[in-house]
Amino acid sequence: MDMTSKHLWVMAIFTHRSKYILLDWILHYKLWIMKTLNKLALYIVSIATLFLMGACEKYLDRSPLDGPTDDNYFKNQDELTLVVNGLYSALAFHPTDDMPINLTLDDATDIGWDRNTSDLQAVGRGDHDSNNGYIRNIWTNSYKVIGKCNFILDNIQKLDGKMDVNLQQRYKAETQFIRAYVYQYLIDYFGGVPLVTSGLSLADANVPKTAKAEVAAFILKELAEVAAILPVNYGSADVGRATKGAALAIRARAALNNGLWEEAARSAKEIMDLKVYALHTDFGQLFTYDGEASKEIIFAFQYLRLQKTKTHSTTRGFLSRNAQGTSNKIPSQSIVDSYLCTDGIAIDKSAKYDPKNPFVNRDPRLGYTIALPGTTFFGFQFETHKDSVSCWNYSYNRSLPARIKNEDAINAYASFSGYCWKKYVDIKDKDFTMESELNIIQSRYAEVLLIYAEAMIESNKVDQTVYDAINSIRQRPSVDMPAIPSGKTQDELREIVRKERLYELANEGFRLVDLRRWKLADKFMNSTLYGRIPKGLLADAPTIDADNYVNYKNVANQKDMRVIELRKFDPDKNYLWPIPNIEIVTNKNLEQNPGY
Repeated sequence: MDMTSKHLWVMAIFTHRSKYILLDWILHYKLWIMKTLNKLALYIVSIATLFLMGACEKYLDRSPLDGPTDDNYFKNQDELTLVVNGLYSALAFHPTDDMPINLTLDDATDIGWDRNTSDLQAVGRGDHDSNNGYIRNIWTNSYKVIGKCNFILDNIQKLDGKMDVNLQQRYKAETQFIRAYVYQYLIDYFGGVPLVTSGLSLADANVPKTAKAEVAAFILKELAEVAAILPVNYGSADVGRATKGAALAIRARAALNNGLWEEAARSAKEIMDLKVYALHTDFGQLFTYDGEASKEIIFAFQYLRLQKTKTHSTTRGFLSRNAQGTSNKIPSQSIVDSYLCTDGIAIDKSAKYDPKNPFVNRDPRLGYTIALPGTTFFGFQFETHKDSVSCWNYSYNRSLPARIKNEDAINAYASFSGYCWKKYVDIKDKDFTMESELNIIQSRYAEVLLIYAEAMIESNKVDQTVYDAINSIRQRPSVDMPAIPSGKTQDELREIVRKERLYELANEGFRLVDLRRWKLADKFMNSTLYGRIPKGLLADAPTIDADNYVNYKNVANQKDMRVIELRKFDPDKNYLWPIPNIEIVTNKNLEQNPGY
């Protein structure tokens, strides 16, 4: 997207921000005075969620100081445009560290760790409870978005005959898309949740759970409907809005995560048949400013520094200490070792693997995804060996680099694993590490191809299209891994596609749901999270099994590896997150998930 179009689009989203803030505040105040004083402290925390459940109409007997009343809220097309635009801003909430949700989730799995957020650490360790703030933020913000969507859908008919009917229909479809998108997130992590599709009075706000399968059916139905309405693409001024492809992509994802293989494959194939999307040839560039206009991107959160509330701090959280980052969110040693060698064979079996040069002859996606010791990262020599007390700074003049103190080796808060995440780190944010305006991808064509492949494999309908989908990803020019030959068994293909999801989608927020879907979370999450050896390299390759589980017990110098965290996973409860306790207390009809 060109910057002019980006500015116009995000400015439109935020024009209506002040109205939303005021409307939320008015509702919160009205709910507050209705609660008994002896439960005041408890209910204030829950006020937002009650709004999110759809009790929007209660504030409309008061006229906002800067906005319209019930009779004229959607008085014209322009005003509705602003309100719908505001949904996209609300959708892109940041549950922790001023980062989009999908860039935080993988750090609560076997492939990453978060140093800065204790509640996210608790999720990773498996000792989180129903008072966990990270989980509560996701629940609360999700229902806040749902409440806004329901308010629009309840009132949009007031503009019948008063605006362009096609635009009115499209705005309704966009709103339904966003609501379905949020419900898809909720059932992925919580299972069954309250399914609220219209505004509720306060008396009706105590909604029980709807079974996960029923919510999933609602999501699929909604997305099928809106896919028939939403356009395939937009002009430059509307880039970032929900499209037909976005609706089908989220539908395919929701179907896959719920074991509906034929539905997942069908929706993914519809996207493939649109002939609109294509894999970006340069994998690393895809996650930078130069990749924002890529045909691979189906849906992305839009950011703009001009609106200071519409930025994120991903750059600072991922960057090394030398580059003025905090290295808060980092990859583990196991994900580094899980990437194949360039011959397509795991490091414990490949003749191309050299323990003395462990990052040579590896799947190029390893180096695109993770900053590796011995490489240049954000203009600095990146080396985390504890004896490397100085390093090169190339950031100002590469022909005349400066030798500097190596904070990545000697700083107590340098990366605990010895590695850094590299996706969404762009040198263009050098002066704005806490105010990045780099768009964050939520759905891309490679994921669609992997959904198609996995769904076809699980339904045992393997044909050449499955191999083509996998191989097109493996053989994009910047990756160029060996093609998977035909003739594989279902089990072999299952192993391949699961590995490809890790290599391709690492640090994009899919890992936990993938492990849950495959019923492997209790295997991968019940283990020690390691970083690299502070003053050396692994003496041998670890053992890697068919599931891609990395085991270091055979490594001669395993005891020298840095232990970051001891992880546990209780299969009787951790396959779901707990519903926040405040919701259970304030809604007597809401049943807690097992084990919490």
